[in-house]
Amino acid sequence: MFTQHLGIDLGTANTLVFSKGEGIIINEPSVVAIHESSGKLMAVGNEAKQMIGRTPGAIKAIRPMRDGVIADFEVTRSMLKYFVKKARARRPFARKMQVVICIPFGVTEVERRAIEEATISAGVPPRSVALIEEPMAAAIGASLPISDPRGSMVVDIGGGTSEVAVLALGGIVESKSLRTAGDELDEAVTSYCRREYNLAIGERTAEDVKIRIGCACDPDPSNVMEIRGRDLVSGLPRVILLTEEEGLQAIAEPIAKIIDAIKSTLERTPPELASDVMEEGIVLAGGGALIRRLDILIAKETGIPVRIATNPLNCVVEGTGRVLEHYKELSNVLLTQHGTTKR
Repeated sequence: MFTQHLGIDLGTANTLVFSKGEGIIINEPSVVAIHESSGKLMAVGNEAKQMIGRTPGAIKAIRPMRDGVIADFEVTRSMLKYFVKKARARRPFARKMQVVICIPFGVTEVERRAIEEATISAGVPPRSVALIEEPMAAAIGASLPISDPRGSMVVDIGGGTSEVAVLALGGIVESKSLRTAGDELDEAVTSYCRREYNLAIGERTAEDVKIRIGCACDPDPSNVMEIRGRDLVSGLPRVILLTEEEGLQAIAEPIAKIIDAIKSTLERTPPELASDVMEEGIVLAGGGALIRRLDILIAKETGIPVRIATNPLNCVVEGTGRVLEHYKELSNVLLTQHGTTKR
């Protein structure tokens, strides 16, 4: 009897699905469009994201995940059901499933159960669902030697949460989960444009600004971006130019929070493991790792070498995939029903 093995990174910004033997088969935004009066599902993923800020009154495009956890259970269930069904269509003869799904480090029991129940409601048998903490999955996806006695450090900056963790001997020794990540960087850009230019911009524009001119240090004066929005005084459309220097100013506060989380985690790390981290360096994963010169700023602030993972956007889901591919060796990193790692 065929079994389909799936690893799911249910992210605030994007949902990625890894299928054992195939690799990443789904990578779509965690966005759902629904008809408000009937509750009917209109679109999911890429199609739904195109509707953000552009839907008529009867249709609402929403992101059911906030800060790495479920904000709207029913919509999350519908979204997961859609992605699971899409994945299952690739293996129609599979009669069994095994799913490993990521959760942020330090979520509450209620939040953890909500993710489990949403997965089960999407059609996955209860005994087939296993959970893995995001920093552990990111470390595995970044090829860090998590089973060694030597310490490794990973910083996973996603859409809703930033996960900072020191790992050794197959477990998380010290960690901090910060609900400051890509979404808050976008909000910081929106606030900057409103405060400095009286200009209202949408979510997609703020994300484009973050990607194109957002930087952590040493801004390039030649990098300039044209921004279109609505003037808050006249109410009319307006165009402004933003420099990379302004991009730095816009996101400086949330970047400082992430660096503080890294420092506080290092301060709590046992001296032997801290010494290992100083020698081996810090690895950045997640979409936030791609912020210009963030690795340089973290290295300056901590005095520790920093490198960006080979494929930072896919580190977490690739980590779940490696757990599926090497289940016997890595099953100890999964969480039991009581939220503790298997030993």
